[in-house]
Amino acid sequence: MKPSRWTALVFATLLPCGAVAVYATAATADSPAAAPALTPEQAATHVLNRLAFGPRPGDVERVTQMGVQRYIDSQLNPEAIPLPQALTERLAALDAVQQPTAETLGRFLAVREMVKDEDEGAKAKRRAVIVAMTEQTAEARIARAVDSPRQLQEVMVDFWYNHFNVFEGKGLDRALVAGYERDAIRPYALGSFRDLLGATAKHPAMLYYLDNWLSTANGYTPPPRGRRQLPEQGPKAKASGLNENYARELMELHTLGVDGGYTQQDVTELARMLTGWTFNARQLVLHNQAFEFDAGRHDRGDKVWLGHRVQSGGQSEGEYALDVLAMHPATAHHISYELAQYFVQDNPPPALVDRLARSYLDSRGDIRTVLRTLFASAEFMAPSAVGAKFKTPYQYVVSAERAANAPLGEIKPIMGVLNRLGMPLYGCQTPDGYKNTQDAWLNPDALSRRIAFATALSPQLDPAVLQLALGGEISARTRDTVAASPPKLRAAMLLGSPDFMQH
Repeated sequence: MKPSRWTALVFATLLPCGAVAVYATAATADSPAAAPALTPEQAATHVLNRLAFGPRPGDVERVTQMGVQRYIDSQLNPEAIPLPQALTERLAALDAVQQPTAETLGRFLAVREMVKDEDEGAKAKRRAVIVAMTEQTAEARIARAVDSPRQLQEVMVDFWYNHFNVFEGKGLDRALVAGYERDAIRPYALGSFRDLLGATAKHPAMLYYLDNWLSTANGYTPPPRGRRQLPEQGPKAKASGLNENYARELMELHTLGVDGGYTQQDVTELARMLTGWTFNARQLVLHNQAFEFDAGRHDRGDKVWLGHRVQSGGQSEGEYALDVLAMHPATAHHISYELAQYFVQDNPPPALVDRLARSYLDSRGDIRTVLRTLFASAEFMAPSAVGAKFKTPYQYVVSAERAANAPLGEIKPIMGVLNRLGMPLYGCQTPDGYKNTQDAWLNPDALSRRIAFATALSPQLDPAVLQLALGGEISARTRDTVAASPPKLRAAMLLGSPDFMQH
């Protein structure tokens, strides 16, 4: 759907028909031959829409005054930016987020055991525990995204969680996702890709989601039950030989990419190298031991992977594989393409991707260095990049909450909005995560749902303050259309405008 077509659709819900027709006609007529360089205000708005989840009131002026480069530098070093006390206190009150994974998993397993007798009270308690875990995990993510001044860190947590996606709704992962984001994603979001890759590979949430905890050498005979317990008992949880799920996604999604030059045989050999990479729920709950290498389940034979013979070496085989994958040129290109697509445009310029890949290899996979190269590029600051991205539902909702600048209330309504917009938090069932391109999210039904959210949020907002907060993000055409509309509709029109839905 072209912008000139969905512009009218967006405003049809809010404006009289005559105004819609004028606006839509103007939208199709405006096609400048050559865009001038960005003004300081436009540049500030642009970086706030890409390095952050959009501006809050006063942000555009602040970044304009301090300079875009200083803002970028500060965001690349989030540890130097203090968190607001109110946010710190809110996060500290969330047990599911603050407690070690051992405690949250222990509570989950305890209430799950209670329902085996089909008692309704036990079932209700189980539901209450799971709902509290889900809501607290979501509250921590959304509260940080809306209120943290470390905006680039929050943007990168969103990026990397989708890259290393784990679906919250699968069994034990209901209790593991909070720790996964906290311990395996957040600390490495701006650090070493190899460290990030290793942290996700060894976290029980990923081991469980992609079934590597079940993977064993073919012919493996498990020890008697009294000597070792798997995370879940029952026929579905029995280790039954080699499982290739994680090995396949590790190469296809996490590192090399679908065109990375590997074969199905390489998937099988990598899966063999990763046998024994598991976790044991009992050890995790009792001793907070998140990762375990079980030598008895490991395939001890030599392997031939990516054209090289790998001698039997136990856990070191998997570590070697992660080392190779992290620094492979195909990985550098794959990660660079995804970053350029996320921060610049849906079809990023190949020359930019190539420069980012060189930066990745030269820095040995240092994410902060690659981002610095990206943000310094002419392609990132080009006028054609401004507004070139269509916000995902998550980006749209968080940016609206930031622009509204109202205290963040209960999290359940926001979770409901994300569900209705088709992007439940931690709710992507497939390992490729949510897409961030226009084709994935722009359709008439999605637009009408976004407008409904904007309309519900708008009564508490002053449209003049909102428009000032959004700065150059709102075009002259939209400002004129809003100014000609009834005052009670203006805030909703700003948040429901094509200008705001793009970034």
